[in-house]
Amino acid sequence: MQKPNMAVTGDENDEETDLAPSHMAAATGDMPTYQIRAPTTALPQGVVMAASPGSLHSPQQLAEEATRKRELRLMKNREAAKECRRRKKEYVKCLESRVAVLEVQNKKLIEELETLKDICSPKTD
Repeated sequence: MQKPNMAVTGDENDEETDLAPSHMAAATGDMPTYQIRAPTTALPQGVVMAASPGSLHSPQQLAEEATRKRELRLMKNREAAKECRRRKKEYVKCLESRVAVLEVQNKKLIEELETLKDICSPKTD
């Protein structure tokens, strides 16, 4: 019976020095090996890849693109500001209602304190 091909450590026979095949890598916990291949398809004759997508634009197209980006940014900024103002109004309304509740509670506590003072204090007539 033959052993599977494995990397040899100092404890094993020196005869088997093969590394594990890539399909065995998952079973042994080793990292799988990959082979780099050349692309199988090429660009059609006469087609050239540009160095960068922006290099084919004319100055006018670049100016229009910059204007479009600026308008988009301004529109997003307006929407964000509008949402911010809406959230701030909601927050202020929440605080105002909390103030109203606390004022009512404070008034009741003051009245209760006065009542307790009247009850507990000795009457001097």
